[in-house]
Amino acid sequence: MSTTKGHDDPSTTADLLDGVADWGPTLCHVGIFHLIPVTFDRGIPLVARWMNDPVVAAFWDLAGPEIRTTRHIRVQLQGGGRSVPCLGVLNGTPMSYWEIYRADLDPLARYYPALPHDTGLHLLIGDARDRGRGLGGVLLRTVADLILEKRPDCPRVIAEPDVRNAPSLRIFYTSGFECIGEVDLPSKRAVLVTRDRDSLCPPPEGRLPQFTDPNLPGFS
Repeated sequence: MSTTKGHDDPSTTADLLDGVADWGPTLCHVGIFHLIPVTFDRGIPLVARWMNDPVVAAFWDLAGPEIRTTRHIRVQLQGGGRSVPCLGVLNGTPMSYWEIYRADLDPLARYYPALPHDTGLHLLIGDARDRGRGLGGVLLRTVADLILEKRPDCPRVIAEPDVRNAPSLRIFYTSGFECIGEVDLPSKRAVLVTRDRDSLCPPPEGRLPQFTDPNLPGFS
């Protein structure tokens, strides 16, 4: 029997992540946060600079010339929509990098019992001054909530932080994620963590200002 997917299979549609580019800004407890997709013309130099921070480089392994980051991002941009690299913009300033991806269509699915539309994420906080003061946890919870809100077919958010990365694990656990086990991936031993719809938290009160333009300072 053929394993070729038909045109009506949802995993073959052009947008596998329900339009991340159109999710828009969201109000969180530290201000207005917005995921804006990285393109070849937007964001790569900034992300490459972050990748050369020793704390980031220890786990992302992308330190070096900008072309290393460009190649990493190119794989996602040319991957049929299975992964969307994004700048995390807080109160108008790009300050973090995120990868939102279809975990059920990723090689990760070989290592755990994936459910249809499981959505994975990777993240880094760019500048040292934004680390170690609880900001990462707030934004992680915000993005996990956003994924579950904007992707109605997604049953849970998945992540696989390095087992050695204690600060990252602490952030996941304090943001409502639960450990479902450890796995040996090709590049690391990882802790699989998940967050499902039962852990959605109510949004903070306040009015969201009208979004104008993503062409903000610091994007180049």
